[in-house]
Amino acid sequence: MTSPAHSSPARSSPARSSLARSARAYRALILSRLRSQRVYTTSFALDVVGSLLTGAVEFAEVWIVFHNVRSLGGLTFAQICLLFGIAHTGFSFSQVVFGHVDRITRYLRAGTLEAFYLRPLSLLGQLVTSEVALRRLGWGALSVVVLGWALVAVDLAWTPAKVVLLVSSIVSAAALFGALFVAAAGLQFFLVDGEEMTNAFTYGGRHASQQPASIFGPGLVTAFVFAVPVAFTGYVPTLGLLDLPAPTALPWLGAEAAWLCPLVAAWTWVVALTCWRIGTRHYQGGGG
Repeated sequence: MTSPAHSSPARSSPARSSLARSARAYRALILSRLRSQRVYTTSFALDVVGSLLTGAVEFAEVWIVFHNVRSLGGLTFAQICLLFGIAHTGFSFSQVVFGHVDRITRYLRAGTLEAFYLRPLSLLGQLVTSEVALRRLGWGALSVVVLGWALVAVDLAWTPAKVVLLVSSIVSAAALFGALFVAAAGLQFFLVDGEEMTNAFTYGGRHASQQPASIFGPGLVTAFVFAVPVAFTGYVPTLGLLDLPAPTALPWLGAEAAWLCPLVAAWTWVVALTCWRIGTRHYQGGGG
């Protein structure tokens, strides 16, 4: 009789082999997407410049506001730039990886989503690897520049904890925005033609993330702190990095809350994957 200790490797070997094959398939898909973007170099360069200009317009809004006020929500211009840099750096990199996932509506309307089910790969994985939009890195480059300038301008007192907090905040922001894109894609199975509506939460959330949560009324605070927690992509990390006190209207949103950003991002992914799972189970095919 074979003992469990000897039979376990045999049972896990097919699983490891399947995982390795899937990893190779996803790697091939990603590399093919990257190669396709190098074919038309002029078009790619123009797309990157366009992405850079879009980010510049976003930052110009902040700059224009501070030509009329000295502070916004208790934050100075340099502090707002820090908030902008963290939130937009996270958003730009999540957009490269996940920004196209909510366009699943084009497959639903055309009835071509079934082709994804015929391949031995996960549906979500195929959608994620269906495009790697490097052209959007222009936006990310501008965000990194603004973030770098802000870190110098605010004269941050660096400690190992602050370095960890900054890195984890950027990663958490990217993960949270990625989860919003996946959640929006899951909702498309019910809305079918609701891409514009879900954009209010993804791109609208991105716009809200560059504002201090303290300037919002009670309804918007509930939306951007609890329902779509984009306040944890920029505002809360800024309070934590600068050791600023919590606003009077949000006494529980102090500097310590910045360490909760990874947990908030993880919870957002739980909600996003639940939406995705419910949506795919609801889907009955192009003729359903």
